[in-house]
Amino acid sequence: MIPTATYRLQFRNGMTFARAAALVPYLKQLGISHLYASPVFTATSGSTHGYDITDFNEIDPALGGREGFDRLAHTLKEHGLGLILDIVPNHMASSLENTWWRDVLEHGENSCFARHFDIDWTRRLTLPFLGDTFEILLENDEIGIRPDPQTDRPAFFYADNFYPLTPESYRGREAVILNLNDKKAITDLHKLQPYRLMSWRDAPRELSYRRFFEVTGLVGIRVEDETVFADTHRLILELVKTGVVDGLRVDHVDGLADPKGYLQTLRQEAGADCYITVEKILGKGEQLPPDWPVSGTTGYEFISSLSEVLVDDEQLDALRKAYETVAGQTMDMGAELRAAKLLMVDCNFEGEFTRLLNLVINIAQAEGVAVEVLALRQALRELLIAFPVYRTYGTPLGLPAKDRALLNAITAKIQAGEHAADPQALDFLSRLLTGNVAPDQVKIAGEFLTRFQQLTGPLMAKSVEDTLFFRQHMDLALNEVGAEPVQRAFSAARFHKEMKTRLERQPDAMTSTSTHDTKRGEDARARLYTLTEAPKMWADFVVRWRQMNQTKVIFLNDGIAPRGVDTWMLYQALAGVWPATMNLHDETALHALEARFVEFVQKALREAKLRTDWVDNNEAYENAVLDYARYLLSPENEAFLQAFNDGLQPFIRAGLVNSLTQAVIKLAAPGVPDIYQGSEALNFSLVDPDNRREPNFALLEHMLAGDALPNFSVDEDWLDGKVKLQTTACMLRLRQGKPDLFRKGGYLPLLANGKQADNVIAFARMNDSDAFIMIAPRLVFDALHSGLALPPTALWAQTEIPLPDPLANRRYHDILRGNERLLTDSIDLHSFNSGVPVLLMLIKDSESRCF
Repeated sequence: MIPTATYRLQFRNGMTFARAAALVPYLKQLGISHLYASPVFTATSGSTHGYDITDFNEIDPALGGREGFDRLAHTLKEHGLGLILDIVPNHMASSLENTWWRDVLEHGENSCFARHFDIDWTRRLTLPFLGDTFEILLENDEIGIRPDPQTDRPAFFYADNFYPLTPESYRGREAVILNLNDKKAITDLHKLQPYRLMSWRDAPRELSYRRFFEVTGLVGIRVEDETVFADTHRLILELVKTGVVDGLRVDHVDGLADPKGYLQTLRQEAGADCYITVEKILGKGEQLPPDWPVSGTTGYEFISSLSEVLVDDEQLDALRKAYETVAGQTMDMGAELRAAKLLMVDCNFEGEFTRLLNLVINIAQAEGVAVEVLALRQALRELLIAFPVYRTYGTPLGLPAKDRALLNAITAKIQAGEHAADPQALDFLSRLLTGNVAPDQVKIAGEFLTRFQQLTGPLMAKSVEDTLFFRQHMDLALNEVGAEPVQRAFSAARFHKEMKTRLERQPDAMTSTSTHDTKRGEDARARLYTLTEAPKMWADFVVRWRQMNQTKVIFLNDGIAPRGVDTWMLYQALAGVWPATMNLHDETALHALEARFVEFVQKALREAKLRTDWVDNNEAYENAVLDYARYLLSPENEAFLQAFNDGLQPFIRAGLVNSLTQAVIKLAAPGVPDIYQGSEALNFSLVDPDNRREPNFALLEHMLAGDALPNFSVDEDWLDGKVKLQTTACMLRLRQGKPDLFRKGGYLPLLANGKQADNVIAFARMNDSDAFIMIAPRLVFDALHSGLALPPTALWAQTEIPLPDPLANRRYHDILRGNERLLTDSIDLHSFNSGVPVLLMLIKDSESRCF
């Protein structure tokens, strides 16, 4: 069954199955068809997200266990709602709480789980969980041998962790081992283990297992192996086959050795009716492989599409110039992207790169290819850096035709650029990736292809999302998961084109505007889009605010802190998270916001990896910037707080209109709208963990009570999110009543004519029996100075939308006004009643209402 709308709920941090069950009536009233749950399988103790799974075949007791889960599922079914689970086939926790992992530590290659994990068994398993080297910690008496409290067998003890010894190293002499004090003897004992304890700092170079991105606490698993798939999916498939679970969201599908093969197996086992989506970042213009047996992606690309509507492309250069003035330099995003990728290849993923290079060298030697190692290294480096998408999808049988064409284009671009690689070396790499090798090298070439494809995705994500987007701050709304890193033009025409493609290629994919991984909440993003509409106003405010807080800028050995470019980011991030109803006299609220903001700022500074990072903290720089950030929200900084709040008001008003436009587009466009917890109202969150905070569900239930139509004339209803919530509920119920219209109905762009045609976004959804028209404002910053409740002349004077024959001369039900209207061959936007900035019209012939 295809959902009409999903609601993502983050379990943990206080959200249990029992509490979720209590929310089901609210979700039902909102118009949700399926609860979309974050991972619910047993994870490490205290896990805040659930992706660090320790047991795939147990529902986490911390959430209520299997009994609590079954009660939640039963409650959902009673109310007519389905359930979608987030599953994690790519990795598990490399934790001693994971019995499979613990068995591997104890028995090494002889463990029955040794091949469950993606481990390089040509060397000892590396465990990068020490604060320093084994030798230094041993010398300082921080490592020793003690009996494991769980088994009473000898183990290395360090920082409350017990690493089991392999039985062969102590069998028959347990007492002697437990009383070892001689450091050389302990070192020798360590060498007998199938693993090597080492410093966490050595992981980027020496790790012997595939990890999730840079997280050594998450070890890759080999679901391409039939036994591993069966062992990791036993409970998942039981829940699907018994009807408890209706759909699956596959986390990080690009991390798998063979995504298509995995999805085919999953579909075969789960059945044709199971709704399956994949977390997959698509580049601009990139499409999901058509032969994947899934309904589509989880919708990050939809966020990028929305920016086409809400960014003022004509004024973007002015904002860019203002940013460059503050930064003191011109920004070359291509060069910045290259620098970020170089950092990842040379440092953060040095071990993964070295493993690839060694495979290349071995094949070259076996085939007698006379290419210098340095040339191979440079060619491999340039190929990884030049990759424009997350990955290709080759198998030992070779690359698909589309991916071969992409590879050819990439190599041609490298050779034509200023960083051209050795032609023979680059050609050799292309042969490896396409399987054009000697028969006896096919297996190792296949391994190279797999490892290469598993690296390009993490390399892209960490270079762009977690480095470049924390370095470049022109408009933080554009620094989002799935966004393009290099500057480009924005246009509503491109949005329409992308929606037509979406309907054609993945009509049942999720459409998302906020997730647990987005860089900021959807309404913070909607507000920050408005900077492109008023770049001079924003730049002038930043100059004034910097002057007001100049006394908190200090001089350090490596320069001033914060720099001008830092302050541009700080004021913008604060503008995004600033509550629409902020009370400057509420010190408790200011302190609460400060705690959230400071945590974000520290993460942003470290992710940028410029003057500080996660490995080597520059405490002096961090403290200077954090003190500056704290001062911004200090009750003692009263003059600035008042100036900031006053200056922000036009951006708040325009942002709220953007929020409503963004919401109704998502709810009417092709795809399955996903509502991230709390985002049915206003979500001004920062990056994780801030975006995983639990919303005020009691307040949301209160605002939704009564099934009232939204009142657009009351500013307070805009500011507290009631307008957005009630509009969302109205559209969700309409979708439930007309599932075929919104799932299969055609997508028809409607283009406005007249004085303010650029301030309108409109389209229709049509099938044989129904038609729906959506009209919403865009780029209306300059029209909102007097408030949110405006007459239509302020938005759309002398503007009309011609209607094609199938839509013309019909009676429509006005969803948000609750009345009927005859539309002729055009819609005169000036003629509509004041106070309602969006028009949602369902053709009257269909005899349907949203309530």
